[in-house]
Amino acid sequence: MSLTAINWKAKKMALFWLWLRGFIPGPVMVNATERLRACSGALLGILLTGLVSHWALGSSAPLPLLIAPMGASAVLLFGVPASPLAQPWSIIGGNLVAAVIGVSCARWIPDPVLAPAIAVSAAIGAMFALRCLHPPSGAVTLTAVLGGPAVTSQGFHFVLTPVLLNSFLLLSVALLFNNATRRRYPHVAHADLGKLHQTKDQPSGRRIGFTQEDLDYVLHQYNQVLDVSRDDLEDLILQTELHAYQRRFGAITCADIMSRDVISVEYGTSLEDAWGLLLKHRIKALPVINSARRLIGIITQTDFMRQANLQVYTGFEQKLKQFIRRTTNTHSDKPEVVGQIMTAKVQSAEEDAHIVELVQPLSDSGIHHIPIVDDQRRLVGMVTQSDMVAALYRGNANLTTV
Repeated sequence: MSLTAINWKAKKMALFWLWLRGFIPGPVMVNATERLRACSGALLGILLTGLVSHWALGSSAPLPLLIAPMGASAVLLFGVPASPLAQPWSIIGGNLVAAVIGVSCARWIPDPVLAPAIAVSAAIGAMFALRCLHPPSGAVTLTAVLGGPAVTSQGFHFVLTPVLLNSFLLLSVALLFNNATRRRYPHVAHADLGKLHQTKDQPSGRRIGFTQEDLDYVLHQYNQVLDVSRDDLEDLILQTELHAYQRRFGAITCADIMSRDVISVEYGTSLEDAWGLLLKHRIKALPVINSARRLIGIITQTDFMRQANLQVYTGFEQKLKQFIRRTTNTHSDKPEVVGQIMTAKVQSAEEDAHIVELVQPLSDSGIHHIPIVDDQRRLVGMVTQSDMVAALYRGNANLTTV
């Protein structure tokens, strides 16, 4: 045998083994806690669905209290709740459509081989059209067609019980359990910040790198259903870019760039004093802390303008003076102290966080100041947009000199 023939045979074997490896999935990138969470959710979901169905229908019901496709739905709702295939409309709409089509085919197509084939095919087409693709719904269709006399005798009543009853019960448990275990469900798309300033410009983070149009083009070319939402895919790509940048940029933390001598106020600081501090120190925001220096909010010039209706510039100075001036009447409804107009849900960062984590909120979320806290949520510093600009410039300058 010639050397060329041996090399060709070796290449064919290598390609064959590479093809076989495609049958083995890659590792699941979740930890033991997430796996336990999914298993616990499925346990509760199926258990409670069965118990409530038993209570609602009674033990003498002609059909099973639980249908088999609910097991597959539980895998999606609790194992991959972020999947587009696991969203509420997917399970309700998908199972509803599948059951109706399955019952219809069972009644009108007598051939036991042709009926399930047409039913599953039609169910998939209907789910695509109604945007409620749910893989377990294919099993619902087959159950309706091949379930035997017990299912056939129920007719379209099978759609209501047990299909819709099981689906609603399992979905209810998924809504409660996933959110209780800090999994966003339903997995709605993130708010679009592109119109934050009511202009045609894209947010700063989208002006460099790939755009939404780039991602849409690639997804259109891929032309297959992805088991991940579009916004999650975009987030994963962005997080990968940030991680790669962090690796190249070095370990620069918030503690390295933050201002440490931070001017702050307490909940009971008067609005007049707070405004005076903003003017005196030529700053635009004041962190609000309690007696233990723990961060409880932030007050900005925007808060003053919004509360005093200063977006309308007629009589600006007079309105401002009237708003911040102390009121002698103890029963006045006018805000008097910082705590009454501050923003309580303030975005903060820990002092050991990498500065890359601050890029998105400072560039795209309309935030200009991020308080920095320690592990006890005590205020230790402040990072502003100008701090980030200086840090990123120095970091890039260092990279170019290496």
